[in-house]
Amino acid sequence: MAVSEIDHLTDEMERCVDSCFEAAQATEWCADQCTGSEEMQDCARLCRDVADLATQCGRFCSRESTFHTRTAELCADASEQCADECAKHDAEHCQVTEEKLRECADACREMVSAMS
Repeated sequence: MAVSEIDHLTDEMERCVDSCFEAAQATEWCADQCTGSEEMQDCARLCRDVADLATQCGRFCSRESTFHTRTAELCADASEQCADECAKHDAEHCQVTEEKLRECADACREMVSAMS
């Protein structure tokens, strides 16, 4: 079943869920590519944190957890911080991940705004 087929989700929630899972995939990839490089240590650590947060946020939104808006706010903040770190590096994986993280932060914030 695709996220778009879950009928209890609003459009904003669907976008948030999709963006969170895409960000989680990108950050796992980026963290894996950064591992072992001293200069990329902060990037790898932030990416792993965001992968966990984004996955949790997507899961909470999918089931409309009591905590889904607060988790989305945290996910947006962490995604932006990680995107800023990725932007410091020229590696392709960092550039792709930065884009996915900014999309995730925007989608999370839009969903939170729509819920207010």
